[in-house]
Amino acid sequence: MIDVIGYYVHHLGSGHVNRAAAIAARTETTVAAFSTSPPPVDWSGPWITLPDDAAVPDQSLADVTAGDTLHWAPRRHEGLRTRMGIMGNHLARGNIRLMVVDVSVEVSIFARLYGIPVVVVGQPGDRSDRPHRLAYDMAERLLAPWPECATSTWPRRWQEKTVYLGAFSRFDDRAAVQGGSGRRIAVMWGSGGLDIGVDDIRSAAKATPDWQWDVLGQSVTGADLPNLVWHGWVDDVWSRLTAADIVVTHAGQNAIAEVAAARRPAIVVPQTRPHDEQHATAAALRGSGIGVVANAWPQPEEWPRLLDRAMTVGGAGWSRWSPGDGAQRAAALLDALAA
Repeated sequence: MIDVIGYYVHHLGSGHVNRAAAIAARTETTVAAFSTSPPPVDWSGPWITLPDDAAVPDQSLADVTAGDTLHWAPRRHEGLRTRMGIMGNHLARGNIRLMVVDVSVEVSIFARLYGIPVVVVGQPGDRSDRPHRLAYDMAERLLAPWPECATSTWPRRWQEKTVYLGAFSRFDDRAAVQGGSGRRIAVMWGSGGLDIGVDDIRSAAKATPDWQWDVLGQSVTGADLPNLVWHGWVDDVWSRLTAADIVVTHAGQNAIAEVAAARRPAIVVPQTRPHDEQHATAAALRGSGIGVVANAWPQPEEWPRLLDRAMTVGGAGWSRWSPGDGAQRAAALLDALAA
């Protein structure tokens, strides 16, 4: 058996898969992924598919947090039992030299109990809860997909073993194109859920009739405003980003990394997430003077001013957030730790 790097890929949202693919494409060591998500089309190593463990009819009976010591470990759950059994069989073989976890407290603990060093991909926001403290304390390294200039509230013991990579994405090898084709807005949302609705976007477009709004990731049937198009799922996000004069997006790590790679002027509206992770990212962006940050979806009358401000701020500041070599630096670190 050849030595490999194990890599647990969380299945909610597309960012975890994209991040794993960007790193694995640059490692010298083979990366074996474990995930409920399907593999990306360009994945070259093993991809071990795990059953889902999400369906729990009565969480109060399942004690999913095991008395607040974990995040998700429902009692007597076949999916959980099967997925941990699959991972355990692979961990016991002895050829996994290092386990990268993005993200799961339970998998971090599980791998470490097999004596395998664990690297945890950190997340912004308040991680002071008991399960996160355990996972972050036991990690060999913490990978931060954001720059060190983003103020961290982490304790010193975590900061001392954190490698600040800056944001990175699948688009880091592409040259950013400055300037769109006119007054065009790309509204980019991920698959992790949203606080805003169709009517919110319609109201913003109606208040800015001299701007063209292209909404990526949401589909709406029937006629709409002349300056509003719902594109649904878009495979070629890069061309949409570089054609836009302004990107309106949430503060998820993957979305921010892709906007940063394109160096586009942006309006960032953080969404509600556990541990306030998107609001923490938005606060760091505001403190760094990158993009325009709105704490909530703006009122219709606010949009003309915000769009003008975003154009004034521009997109050059993204180079401080995403220097472009994060995936390569992460790959080099993992290769060294697995040696």
